[in-house]
Amino acid sequence: MIIDLPGTSTSAVAKKLVQLRNEVGAMALGRVLTLVIVVGPDDAEDVIDIATEASRQHPCRVLVVISGTKRGASRIDGQIRIGGDAGASEVVVLRLFGPLAGHAPSVIIPLLLPDSPIVAWWPRQAPADLSEDPIARLAARRITDAAEAGRPRKALAQRAEHYRPGDTDLAWTRITLWRGLLAAALDGPPYEPVTSASVSGAADSPSTDLLAAWLAHALRIDVTRVNTPDGSGIRSVRLDRPSGPIELVRPGDFVATMTQPGQPERRISLRRRRDAECLADELRRLDPDDIYDEVLRSGLTTVQPSPDATPGTTTISEARRRNERRQRNRAAQLVSESVGF
Repeated sequence: MIIDLPGTSTSAVAKKLVQLRNEVGAMALGRVLTLVIVVGPDDAEDVIDIATEASRQHPCRVLVVISGTKRGASRIDGQIRIGGDAGASEVVVLRLFGPLAGHAPSVIIPLLLPDSPIVAWWPRQAPADLSEDPIARLAARRITDAAEAGRPRKALAQRAEHYRPGDTDLAWTRITLWRGLLAAALDGPPYEPVTSASVSGAADSPSTDLLAAWLAHALRIDVTRVNTPDGSGIRSVRLDRPSGPIELVRPGDFVATMTQPGQPERRISLRRRRDAECLADELRRLDPDDIYDEVLRSGLTTVQPSPDATPGTTTISEARRRNERRQRNRAAQLVSESVGF
């Protein structure tokens, strides 16, 4: 169900939420947090779909803040989504115009869930310094995505410079499976130290930079960063040991191959993680990520930098979004067909 509230106010939106809860009876009061999303008008629908999917694991109130033109009179165009259009959450979309577009924190405060954590997410461009952003100061957790920046490596440097506990980035979340597989490979015999390592990935992939930084920080070794074509993501990791190297190679987007001395070659499912999965992971933990802190501020400086990404980054991001949109639409179609059957 989608209810449009043009030319509204925050008090009117709050009253409508209470009315819908009383009339519909399907809006649970047990929301675990408030997710505040700051996004532009062109990307709002895609981002709402991602948040809706992630909320199925973490019921929450989603406040989507869209700042329009600052010219003209102050106005709020509101929209409430519940039921099948909101997953396990209740979505409130607020489009701000006029001088009000510069006062988003004052607008959202009356709609925050009481006594619940606040998580802020910038799915596209994020402020260079989150400590100076008024919405970021409201949140216990702040989620950004360096992969969406025009210069991902510069964005990571800014995150490191202005880091404070509670900051995280989806570029870090995307390497969780890689980290788990590499840690498991080193957890078995022959228990030899790793002498050096190399990580191959696209020049425009901040996840590759963070994976190399994590290895350098965790193993206290030299890590070589090798560039692959833009848009290819992480391609391979090689860990050198006296008995022979451990190699984890993903030539495509779904299946990787791991080779170790004295063991048969293994094929492992290692597909690229979708934004909804990564967002759900970050909503699962509300405490500071100390490992991310150490890797971001200490590990990145030990990895030999590769050239900055070429201007094709934005096009690659759009291609990734289109692919995710097709997957979401296909999943929705399968659910619809199964219900109809």
